[in-house]
Parts: sequence; structure tokens; C-alpha cells
Amino acid sequence: MLQRTAAEWRSGGDDLLLFAYGSLIWRPDFEYAQVLPARVRGFHRVLRMRSRVNRGSPQQPGLVLALVSGGSCRGLVYRVPRAAGEAVLPQLWAREMPNGVYEPRWLNCDTPAGRQRALAFTLSRQSPNWTGPLHEPELLHIFRHAQGRYGTTLDYLLRTVQGLREHGICDAELERQARLAAHHGLCAPL
Repeated sequence: MLQRTAAEWRSGGDDLLLFAYGSLIWRPDFEYAQVLPARVRGFHRVLRMRSRVNRGSPQQPGLVLALVSGGSCRGLVYRVPRAAGEAVLPQLWAREMPNGVYEPRWLNCDTPAGRQRALAFTLSRQSPNWTGPLHEPELLHIFRHAQGRYGTTLDYLLRTVQGLREHGICDAELERQARLAAHHGLCAPL
């Protein structure tokens, strides 16, 4: 998939554009020339993808965000200069695709500079890593116990909510989940 995605990008001849909707908002880990607020239509952000590496383990799977079909999602578009993109894309792939779970797609992003096509990591509801709706006791158990190579699921959620807020983005469901964790004494209110 990396080779196919890289070939699709190279065939356009432009800088590498990346759509961020989760941890890339608060921890991009790459240099970029520009960042713009953006909205993607036809996909929305949910904390419903199992993580057995980054935010959980095989014994205690955690959760990470995914873009799934339906609705819309506000996030950021990063512009990475073409020369730097050759190094950034494989680094990003190692981070986002350790198990090849996401489906990389080039999505239309509405930005103040107009519509732009950017790479986003989406998830099919047919994926074995799709959790579907989670009941609150399940979610709280994951917040209490799931931890992976980058930390806990709860930390991931809280950092994402804070990162979104810093860019003027409110995700009502993530905000609700953060309030739920605080209500149960798992974290301080944001």
C-alpha cells in the first residue's frame, strides 16, 4: 500500500498534503511548510478502532481514532514540500500503519485556500479492528487499562481533545468521552 500511495502522490507532481484528525494534530513529528484548517465531507472521526500496538496491547487492546464513512470531519491539512515528502511518507507510514489496518485515501479537503486533495487514513466498518459502538463500562475499562508503545488510550483521547480545542475545533463525542473519564475520576476535567 505504501508503494501504491507514494506512486499516486508522485504522479501529481505536487507537495505532499496530509489530513490530520487525531494525534497528527498535536504530534505531527515532521516538518511542514504550511498548516490549514480543513473539513472533509463524507467521513467522520470516531474513537472506535482497536489498537494492539500504539495505545494498547494484544492482551488489552486500546482505542485510536479513525475516519469512517458518513458525516464530516474538521481537522488540519499539512503541506510537506515535495523533497521532504520522500522521507516523511515512509516515517508516517511506520507510525500510522504498523499493522496495515487503515485504508489510505486521497480525500478532498475544504480549506481557506480552496479545495485540496490530501492523504488521510480511513477505516472500513468491515475491518476486524472496527469496534462498533462501545458501552460506557467497556470504554471506561479501556481508559483504565489500555496502554501501548505511545501511552494510554485515555492520554490519547485527552491530548486529541486539547489539540482540537487549540485549533478551534470541538468534537462533541470526544468531549463527552473526556467528561465521562473525568466524572469517574480517571483524569482531571479539561
